[in-house]
Amino acid sequence: MPASRGAIRWSCYSRRVKRRAFGPTQSAIPVIGQGTWEMEDDARALAIAALRAGLDLGMTHVDTAEMYGSGRVESIVGEAIAGRREDVYLVSKVLPSNASRRGTVTACEASLRRLATDHLDCYLLHWPGSYPLEDTLAAFEDLRTAGKIRAWGVSNFDERGLARVLSLVGPGKLACNQVLYHLAERSIEHAVLPWCEAEGVAVVGYTPFGRGSFADSAEQTRVLQTIADKHGRSPRNVALAFLTRRPSLFAIPKASQLEHVRDNANAGELILDAGDIAAIDRAFPIGPRRAGVPML
Repeated sequence: MPASRGAIRWSCYSRRVKRRAFGPTQSAIPVIGQGTWEMEDDARALAIAALRAGLDLGMTHVDTAEMYGSGRVESIVGEAIAGRREDVYLVSKVLPSNASRRGTVTACEASLRRLATDHLDCYLLHWPGSYPLEDTLAAFEDLRTAGKIRAWGVSNFDERGLARVLSLVGPGKLACNQVLYHLAERSIEHAVLPWCEAEGVAVVGYTPFGRGSFADSAEQTRVLQTIADKHGRSPRNVALAFLTRRPSLFAIPKASQLEHVRDNANAGELILDAGDIAAIDRAFPIGPRRAGVPML
């Protein structure tokens, strides 16, 4: 049996990043992983070094997509994980424009070639599209039966879309929903997060620091720094700990600089107390409920 087909042997490089069950799958994965969106804009050698450093620190959940750099990022990830595939929980995504039943299979096979692997641990529909959802989900099941993926999920789905998935496939098959989630964008907590928790579906937050400063006021900065000082950590550590505070939650910050990689990993075993969480709730209120889910 090829090594990549065998049972996953989780990395022992670091014990700092805690792991938990990933939805209904049998996998326990790090609560803090590694995102790769826009990594094609980074120097390739530095990006590969950063990803490998993240693996060394226990952040073995690596997320990518065929959309990122039109496949170039998948090639970067493939090079970064070469020789270490068994340690990695590898996720990629199919574009909605490719998500017909046949197109999904073709897209997955192209991703596997770029990633230099024979399977994905989880494969996602990047956002709802125009192809019938039942065709995409049937393709996911075809790929799973063929051993090309081990689980599947969705991204950028609201609670109505998630309910539609459940109605088509039944419980226990949808692994995760990947959504925008950061301190200034908590709207998934109104309906999406409760739905996923009720159905045992993992929630993976992308862009956990937002697209700029993740503290927009002096009071927000003060709260994060106070909590960080209390625990001997950084404000980024506090933000990640808050965003992964519940058993259903995971985060995939992108980091192409080694110091950011190390800092992200340092959040992996931080547990905030009730007072910390209450202070962050006050400083970063959830805001009003809106239709749909936010997207970048």
